[in-house]
Amino acid sequence: MSRKKKNNVVKYHKGFELNIGFIVFFVIIIYVIFHIFTYFTSKPISEYEVQQGTIATNNIYKGLIIRSESVVYAEESGQLNYYVANGSKVSSKDVVYSVDTDGSVSSKITGEQNDSSAITDKAADTIISDINSFSSGYDKKSFSKVYTFKSSLASTLTQELSQNALTNLSDMITNAEANNTFYTYNPASPGVVSYGIDGYEDVTTDNFTLDQFNNSNYNNNDLSENSTINQLDPVYKLVTSENWNILVNVSDDMAKMLNDKSVIRIRFCEDDFVTTVSFDILKKDNEYFLKLNLKNSLIRYINERFTNIELVLNSNTGLKIPNSAITQKEFFTIPKSLFTESGSSSDLSLMVKDKSSNSVTIVKPTIFSENDDFYFVDDDDLKEGDIIQQPDSSSTYTVGTDKDKLTGVYNINKGYAVFKQIKKLSENDNYTIVESQTSFGISLYDHIALDGSAVKENQTIRK
Repeated sequence: MSRKKKNNVVKYHKGFELNIGFIVFFVIIIYVIFHIFTYFTSKPISEYEVQQGTIATNNIYKGLIIRSESVVYAEESGQLNYYVANGSKVSSKDVVYSVDTDGSVSSKITGEQNDSSAITDKAADTIISDINSFSSGYDKKSFSKVYTFKSSLASTLTQELSQNALTNLSDMITNAEANNTFYTYNPASPGVVSYGIDGYEDVTTDNFTLDQFNNSNYNNNDLSENSTINQLDPVYKLVTSENWNILVNVSDDMAKMLNDKSVIRIRFCEDDFVTTVSFDILKKDNEYFLKLNLKNSLIRYINERFTNIELVLNSNTGLKIPNSAITQKEFFTIPKSLFTESGSSSDLSLMVKDKSSNSVTIVKPTIFSENDDFYFVDDDDLKEGDIIQQPDSSSTYTVGTDKDKLTGVYNINKGYAVFKQIKKLSENDNYTIVESQTSFGISLYDHIALDGSAVKENQTIRK
């Protein structure tokens, strides 16, 4: 009897073990079927591989060039000859132009100017060097620069030949000056000669108007093409200072952004020349203007009144992600003082108190981010209303008292979605640059959900 009972017990236990195994197997099958069903019925999620990248925050504006310049007017009428190339520096002893009232000397000077054999070897070498330099850097996309170079080359030739003419015809010129039929003119002060007159010569950084930025009807009159002159006609203009300005009309937001800066990096779009300049912010007629202060390159842009300027504000490098991937998620913010290290592990833990039995369970929550006072924890490990026991104290804290949102993306490396916080450096309409190697963040070559709004935490990802 005893033996039968024993055998019955054995049989009973074996049956129990069989039932438990079957239940476990059945649960696993249900679990697998559920995930297979979820996978095939879920909407496919497009992914993006995180790359290193740069977004340069640049802004291009039309700039109005302001110089210390004055127009020089002719004192006599007659035949006109120039002796200085456009954009040349002159002293008060240099002859800029001459007027011949009867034309006899002027015709001789013009003849000398057309005699190319009078060019010295030194001048010829300089001209050839300039041509070779221009040819090597020529870009067919900037064909208009050919005309600028042609004008500059012609001015250089004219200056060389005109100076030779003054020397070769010195006796004839002396006689004409004695008869008051020939006059040469020197500048009143040292400066840079320009033959372009456009009506902006009296505009300053104090008296400019917004309407003057409209260059649709702008006209620059090239006086160097004139062969005759009337008394009181403009004959050239003299730029008397190497310091010059560019005025740029900017938005209120841009003015505020630059308010705490004193220098800025700019790029001239015409020729890609880049320099750093100081600036001032002006407000006029409820509009903001940057007054860029330049101390060099005056001659480089002597023929320009308007120029496109790029304000190179910053260039941030980091991890480049599409804006569509960025989303927000709400978290519990748990005070750091409630966390403790459990046992030999350095993992941060919480003591969660059971409301009915007052027993304490050690919970190691996933931490998504932190600030000076809080850790950010989601509702996978804690639920709203959970009671946390303060370490070494009888005080408690109720989960859900404090909440906050984090900005981030969903990492899908492991086939399911895990929220990762990001820290933005810069952005444009399509992409954002975020810090790399941040705690709780993403890394180079991580795969993230392209549409962050279409994903939830721990969602199985069908690609």
